Amino acid sequence: MAHIESLFVTRLYRAALSEYGPKIDAQELENSCLVIAEDDDAGHDWCEANNYPGYTSYASLSDLPWRFPIFKQVVEALDKHVAAFAEDLEFDLDGRKLELEDIWINVLPEGGSHGSHIHPHSVISGTTYVAMPEGTSALKLEDPRFGAMMAAPPRKKDVRADLKTFVYVAPKVGDVLLWESWLRHEVPMNFAEDNRISVSFNYRWA
Repeated sequence: MAHIESLFVTRLYRAALSEYGPKIDAQELENSCLVIAEDDDAGHDWCEANNYPGYTSYASLSDLPWRFPIFKQVVEALDKHVAAFAEDLEFDLDGRKLELEDIWINVLPEGGSHGSHIHPHSVISGTTYVAMPEGTSALKLEDPRFGAMMAAPPRKKDVRADLKTFVYVAPKVGDVLLWESWLRHEVPMNFAEDNRISVSFNYRWA
């Protein structure tokens, strides 16, 4: 009898940010994101120059935990989530650990989207969700083998989850999602009238 098994599994970590460390005040975190976005002229200039819809602090601010104590609390919690995910992935870290490389705010307005991309210089990437209005975008994840499927027929409409070419994950406010940084992902167009607000980050091998 034939034996079929799954190989080269892609892992996705999902948990409540508050599962580790103190409970994060969601309203305070949202207000902090908006205050920073309002004052970050360099960030808005970068967004305009690069046709980025909405706002991101990715290219302008590298010290969010220093600016607002609540981001320090977020990072303290993220450190523990990332350590748990690294253990699940069975990384041999050789006595070192994964450390925060960068963390940034995203404010995506109605009609905004963020195209497909990877984070090639990091080990683990992720996002924690601050404001997710009804009707806003899910996170879209792409099968890492997709570019090699040149002659493959399409999958059936009811294909099981582990064989889908694209997977959409709809997080809730307060969730944190983690994935290995080579996993291609995107944020489709935001059809909600209100802003979709998130905080994204990368971890590197120290």
